Amino acid sequence: MKQPGLDNRHRDEDGTIHKKRGDTQNQNLPGGPIPGFGPKTTLKTMREKTGKESEQDVRNAAKKLR
Repeated sequence: MKQPGLDNRHRDEDGTIHKKRGDTQNQNLPGGPIPGFGPKTTLKTMREKTGKESEQDVRNAAKKLR
């Protein structure tokens, strides 16, 4: 069953929430691309550059990098 706030993700059997795939390109992210990164930049690369895991944390860190 879907749970609210999981953004089309699901919980594993141990209760952890699956992260968005690292090969998702910036241009294809829900909510629009993250400013400061090119459209073909992958989420994995953005996570490595910002040191953050969740998409929202990456967005917030990218604002501070500008």
